[in-house]
Amino acid sequence: MLTRTPVGLDAMVDTLKAAAESSRLRILLMLSRGDLTVSDLTEVLNQSQPRVSRHLKLLLDAGLISRYQEGSWAYFRLSDDEYARETVHGMVARIDLADATVERDLERLGEVKRRRQERALGYFSANAASWDRIRSLHVPDDAVEAALRKIVGKRPFQSMLDLGTGTGRLLELFSPLYVRGIGIDLSREMLAVARANLDRAGVHNAQVRQGDIYAPPVERESFDLVTIHQVLHYLEDPAAAIREAARLLRPGGRLVIVDFAPHALEFLREEHAHLRLGFSDRQVADWLEEAGLELKDTVDFAPRGEGPRLTVKLWLAQDRRMLMAGKGGDVQAREGIA
Repeated sequence: MLTRTPVGLDAMVDTLKAAAESSRLRILLMLSRGDLTVSDLTEVLNQSQPRVSRHLKLLLDAGLISRYQEGSWAYFRLSDDEYARETVHGMVARIDLADATVERDLERLGEVKRRRQERALGYFSANAASWDRIRSLHVPDDAVEAALRKIVGKRPFQSMLDLGTGTGRLLELFSPLYVRGIGIDLSREMLAVARANLDRAGVHNAQVRQGDIYAPPVERESFDLVTIHQVLHYLEDPAAAIREAARLLRPGGRLVIVDFAPHALEFLREEHAHLRLGFSDRQVADWLEEAGLELKDTVDFAPRGEGPRLTVKLWLAQDRRMLMAGKGGDVQAREGIA
């Protein structure tokens, strides 16, 4: 069950003071629809960069938004703090989108995102042939996605983290279930693709950030669901990535891994930078055990067609810790994901 975060009276007053200005409310509304740079916001609000920067600083100081660096670009997003996000979403949900100023902002935001999508499409098209060749060797993606939906369930939960998010597809897939989703990827080009895809799908409760899978820029013990989809075979140390993923789970949270079973397709190593040619159940189970997780389920997706093919594997693990909750010291398993 999702709960609202209580807050003191003074903190609430400070929050409302910070937001109680038309330009800052417009900024919060735009950021509720995705991460933006100062240049993006300058264009959307049709204001000077110094003026926009002053508004951003006030919102940063109030803890309503946060800032992160991605190469030479600085992006702004809504704060990860649950109280701040609840408050902002409560305010912007009541803004009339037919208001003339808001309508113009949204039109300009649409133009900013359209240009993003064009740049992302160029990168995606340049690499599509390589990705399509690998896809042709294994079961279609929709079969894996159907299994993922089934194994995660339909119960809403608070937060999701997708490590090595790539195109952002898993964030899109589970967006109806989570309140807050984050995707991490080291590639700025893939982050551009993910942002464009999430924008196109109308997913506003997820964001993507540049970061290392071994040290993701997020709080530990903060996520009900962590996913690692077709990433481990690129890593020098998959066990370390799994250990880090385990540290990010809330008590009772779940980790879902999708990757290949052991195979002998050497061209993937030589031409596509695969460092590992698949993983056995025993290997993954050992890594999960070392990370303090319990293997709950595995699913195999047999390849189709003749000749060398890839078997896709899905492993579901769960944090063993129990969440102390309720009065009288009752111990309950967290049921954030069914």
